[in-house]
Amino acid sequence: MLMGARSAMLVRAPAAKSSSSSFSCYNPNNNNAIFVVLVLFLSLWSSILPTCWCDETVISSDDDGKALLKFRSSLSNVVALSSWDPSINPKPPCSGNIPNWVGLFCMNDRVWGLRLENMGLTGHIDVGSLGSMPALRTLSLMNNTFVGPLPNMKMLTNLKALYLSYNHFSGEIPDDAFESLNRLRKVYLANNEFTGKIPSSLATLPNLLILRLDANKFQGQIPQFQHKNLRVINLSNNELEGPIPVNLSTFGASSFSGNKRLCGPPLTNQCKNAIGEAPIPITTPSSSGNMRVVKILFIILIIVVSIVGIMVVVLVIWRLIRSRNKNNINNYYNKEGSSSFQNQPSKKHVPPVYVKTKSLAEYQRDHSDKVATTSSKHGHSRGHSHSKKGDQGKLTFLRNDGVKFDLQDLLRASAEILGSAAFGSSYKAVVMDGQAVVVKRYKQMNNVGREEFQEHMRRLGNLDHPNLLPLLAYYYRKEEKLLISAYVENGCLASHLHGNHNYQKPGLDWATRLKIAKGVARGLAYLYSALPSLIVPHGHIKSSNVLLDENFEPLLTDYGFSPVINLDHAQQVIMPYKSPEYAQLGRITKKTDVWSLGILILEILTGKFPENYLTHRHIPDSDIASWVNNMVTEKRISEVFDVEMGGLGNSKVELLKLLKIGLSCCEANVERRLDIKEAFEQIEELNVGGENDNIIIGDQYSSTLSTTNERDAYRAV
Repeated sequence: MLMGARSAMLVRAPAAKSSSSSFSCYNPNNNNAIFVVLVLFLSLWSSILPTCWCDETVISSDDDGKALLKFRSSLSNVVALSSWDPSINPKPPCSGNIPNWVGLFCMNDRVWGLRLENMGLTGHIDVGSLGSMPALRTLSLMNNTFVGPLPNMKMLTNLKALYLSYNHFSGEIPDDAFESLNRLRKVYLANNEFTGKIPSSLATLPNLLILRLDANKFQGQIPQFQHKNLRVINLSNNELEGPIPVNLSTFGASSFSGNKRLCGPPLTNQCKNAIGEAPIPITTPSSSGNMRVVKILFIILIIVVSIVGIMVVVLVIWRLIRSRNKNNINNYYNKEGSSSFQNQPSKKHVPPVYVKTKSLAEYQRDHSDKVATTSSKHGHSRGHSHSKKGDQGKLTFLRNDGVKFDLQDLLRASAEILGSAAFGSSYKAVVMDGQAVVVKRYKQMNNVGREEFQEHMRRLGNLDHPNLLPLLAYYYRKEEKLLISAYVENGCLASHLHGNHNYQKPGLDWATRLKIAKGVARGLAYLYSALPSLIVPHGHIKSSNVLLDENFEPLLTDYGFSPVINLDHAQQVIMPYKSPEYAQLGRITKKTDVWSLGILILEILTGKFPENYLTHRHIPDSDIASWVNNMVTEKRISEVFDVEMGGLGNSKVELLKLLKIGLSCCEANVERRLDIKEAFEQIEELNVGGENDNIIIGDQYSSTLSTTNERDAYRAV
């Protein structure tokens, strides 16, 4: 593997250095010198290889450990880095590809990534200590409270990704701050307080793919970016001015919005001269010639469209006339000679129609934005030809159990569409041996490259918990991804809460709802422990992402996707970006998933569909938690609970406790909100209740449930 090979070269750096210094004296005419050097090199290598290879690896790992401890000593509020303390955790930072310390990504015993997000870290960032780790490729300190100027990143010459968004960095960035970082591909500096001009060294990075500078105070004009591979740029909500460079005009207007003095495409406001009277056209040296060509092409286009339109009209008229004549002939024979045709099969008879279930390949073709080939008219041919491009035709299975099949089997399988959501469509496909799987198509999953995506999928595939729906396999293509999981016959929680109920399909009772709440909490707590580097380990908790098996045990799905989902799209649709803290502070926290859990608990208890799922941001007036709080305040608690829960038994107090937990999880003040451990432990303590003192939710419920003391005890803060 390429990344492994690169890391191995780093481990052997001392030996390579020695050999390179010898070969620097290479002379084509001096064969004796070459022979002596080769003998010395092979002797040295043969003596080192069998005895010292493991020791060298340990030394490299220890070197990373020393560098990390030095880096940690420069920080403040390092409670979240307790696993870095040798007195608590004597293990080295990495064991092979497995990190032993929190926030690390490892490859061959070396640290190649740091992800220390949402830890409340402050202090001075010791870049020098990080620079002593040559394998370091990615550094993320997002969502902390670092202040002051941008650290000197020039020492991290091997860095490929830098994430410093959602901090309090300020001041001007030196123009040469990124001068030596030629490998840098991703730069995230959004939501800080940087001022001054955008450094020109950013515009000259040769491999830059993603640049996020939004929500700062950058001033002046946008430098000329010459990157042909630049995929994402966001300079919105700054104080930039002047015309947008022509080579950036292909990006959306949202990338430049919030800069009142910016002008030119893709923005609607035109640029004006200093007097402010005539607009300044943003042209290239050949713009006048291009405009002339555009006008000619436009005229040709109008002529062609007109001709095609006339031909279509003529064709329609001809078919109408032909159809009318045919009807007249049929009417004539029906009237004049019906007896002679009475015993013959009627030509107007329509045979029964047998509807064939579409294959997944046909659904792919129908919904694809791009046609894979124009040479074939059959859906299967398109699916196969498309899948034969390199390794893009392979399904990657993440688990050893279950039936294996290839992409062609999947594309040929009969499929039915289950629905379309914010990220794409879902299909039920029946593959080999009648096994049913769910295939989800994602087009907004390009936040990381292929290697990082595959590594993250492997991490999700290794998760194992009774309340998680396992991810079975995936298919990678730059334009879209397919994620495959098992089909769950009983459907999702949302359909059971909000679907039509009758005596054959009653609503969920109290015991089942408590069982579901407990299972969801267990699954979420496991995700927090298994994915500690993710700010939101689930990232999209809602009732449609909770499936129910035949025993009504909940199975969480669509979890752990936040690192790979396109950030711009995620901010529009997924739950964390609808939380109170994101609306107030512009950032998400480790407790944001707990807020989503609280919304789900209130939905389970009330049976009401939360408007939180529909809005693009947090709106207190549309918040289900606000509605429940208002009902409690108005002493109308009997109207809160879903009447379809039926008899509660001796569960009045338990019901109120779960309501209180839900409201505490939805606390708008993050500091007062429960964390996942507190929420999980409190939900686990709840019981269904006894069999006596049966209480039916209805008109009599308020008198037995809503005493003043209980209302005060379980009212949300």
